[in-house]
Amino acid sequence: MAGTFVDSSVLLDVFTEDERWLEWSEAALREALATGPLVVNAIVLAEIAPRFSRIEAMRDSLPPRLLVEELPDSAAFLAGHAHTAYRRAGGVRTRILADFLIGAHAAVTHRALLTRDPRRISQYLPGVELIAP
Repeated sequence: MAGTFVDSSVLLDVFTEDERWLEWSEAALREALATGPLVVNAIVLAEIAPRFSRIEAMRDSLPPRLLVEELPDSAAFLAGHAHTAYRRAGGVRTRILADFLIGAHAAVTHRALLTRDPRRISQYLPGVELIAP
């Protein structure tokens, strides 16, 4: 499947005009758009939603050619197993499952994942192509 899966960290850099990461994230989004559509799921939308007071404002702020896909069952299954392996290795419970759901969605759809936080994905979902600083 074509396109690049985009993690919320990259979108949040743009929406918050993050001083450290804005330039990198904007350039990475432009490069990804040059190769095809950008893809997110409802989990990414949920993570960026608090930045907006209305859903219309959020939708209007999203990059062009952005597709929102449902999370495949196979991605949920893979994420659950990756999260369990992470927890067994001593990983903390806070906010991590969402990262695995996003990474697993990219994995099962054979898309690169544009993210600023590749550490857990590379360790617990090996083989996912990562676009990261």
